[in-house]
Amino acid sequence: MSEPEYDDGLIACSDDAVIIRTYDLFLRPRTVPYAEIGRAEQVELRGFRFGNWRLWGSSDLRHWFNFDRHRPRKHVGLVLDVSEGMKPVITPRDPRRVTAVLRAHGVDVTER
Repeated sequence: MSEPEYDDGLIACSDDAVIIRTYDLFLRPRTVPYAEIGRAEQVELRGFRFGNWRLWGSSDLRHWFNFDRHRPRKHVGLVLDVSEGMKPVITPRDPRRVTAVLRAHGVDVTER
């Protein structure tokens, strides 16, 4: 396996997928292949739906946040539009770098 293109400890971008650590109820990782991401949308973390105080879980049963105790200090998230289930919302330490990696792998990213 090659060196990840991005890795901040919670979010990693390999050559074929995004790895979201501390994702599910048992804090196991979720691997999302780039081919399964229809598009990604950059969102501002505020308010009820995408609040930066959401450390883990879902407030609307459509979006899922992995556990990230540093999220209250972050301001930008990326919603990954996957084919089925809840949409993962990731809050990488360097959202610009992850956006560039997603685009390099053919994912359309909408910035705000």
